[in-house]
Amino acid sequence: MKKILFPALLAMAALSAAPAAYAQTTAVAPKGVATYKLQPQLSTLGWEGKAVTHGHTGTIQFTGGDLLVKKDAVVGGTVTVDMKTIKPTNIPDAESQGKFVGHMSSDDFFGAEKNPTATFKIVSVTPIKGAAATANNATIAGDMTIKGVTNRITFPAKVGVKNGVAAATGKVTIDRTKFGLKYGSKSFFDSIGDKAINDEFTLDFNVLAKQ
Repeated sequence: MKKILFPALLAMAALSAAPAAYAQTTAVAPKGVATYKLQPQLSTLGWEGKAVTHGHTGTIQFTGGDLLVKKDAVVGGTVTVDMKTIKPTNIPDAESQGKFVGHMSSDDFFGAEKNPTATFKIVSVTPIKGAAATANNATIAGDMTIKGVTNRITFPAKVGVKNGVAAATGKVTIDRTKFGLKYGSKSFFDSIGDKAINDEFTLDFNVLAKQ
């Protein structure tokens, strides 16, 4: 089986064109902040990983979460991803899919038995001034936890809140080695040659949450 960069998580949360950066310091929504429930059946999370000679794409599922909304802007929240739902979409036969998922779920990568979920917690949301209507309009910073390791990441997204629905779409690039996922990394194994797997993978997310 070709071994490729693991799917990733995103636990990717939404952000919004809030009037100012907002720091979430407690699990309880502050006064004046509404809690919107993430809708797993309406939200999607895709991944892409590459190696020297090949690559894979696939999906992974959100299990739930909350987005905090203040004055029609997303200002915080936490989302959770089920690491046991990793699925490659470019591998046609069931046997090869099973081998791929088994390797991704092993301790070489996510260790899904011991770490069945990954999470992302919003720390701050900052608007992008002058953003076009069709462009990313805010930047989110937050704490991502994969395989028990937490790192701060930052990424842009297009977000908004309208008619009781909070939405966010975007793409983020993550360095897997920062979460201790070093399998096949040329950064740590110099002699791996054309079997090397890229340290970075990308996540495409579309998050919907409702009151």
